[in-house]
Amino acid sequence: MNKTQVGNAIRRLATRLTRHGRHKRMPLFWTVAVVALTFPWLLPGLDGNDGVPGAGNATADRLNCRVESIYDGDTMTVRCAGQEEKVRLYCIDTPEMGQQPWGRQSRDYLRRITPSQVEIVTHDRDRYGRLVGEVLSEGRSLNLAMVEAGQAAVYNRYCSEDRYSAAERQAKSTGLGVWAEPGLQQRPWEWRR
Repeated sequence: MNKTQVGNAIRRLATRLTRHGRHKRMPLFWTVAVVALTFPWLLPGLDGNDGVPGAGNATADRLNCRVESIYDGDTMTVRCAGQEEKVRLYCIDTPEMGQQPWGRQSRDYLRRITPSQVEIVTHDRDRYGRLVGEVLSEGRSLNLAMVEAGQAAVYNRYCSEDRYSAAERQAKSTGLGVWAEPGLQQRPWEWRR
């Protein structure tokens, strides 16, 4: 059943229900409300996410992009197929630019390891409309490289990948980057509060 057929079915149902007269408006309202709220779950695949609200794109896209600028350790602007995109690096969080010297060090490290052309494996869009993705250079994850160098913390709220956790444990044990000293640079999500 496609979207047009679904719309037609809802219109037919509403027409049938309104023929019963004015005294049945409340039941009509609740029937339409229930149908409208439950319909996405009744037709898996209608919206491209198998009926799971908020699931987004189940299959990750791969984009070849040119890096335009790097704002901080986990945000960059790229141009993919002529379209400019702001990208939030998946699975990591880095100190904010106001967290000196940590923010600047993280940004500068990402600038050093990022070539002009990258591949982005898309995961989602965040609440600011940024593309959330893993940035690759010749198959190497720059997101993971940031964690390995101690320039980023794993954003556990949005990441459950073991390879990131293992890299963070290693960086902590050797005192690299943000792990050289205790502080909120290790937990940028708390500093932002």
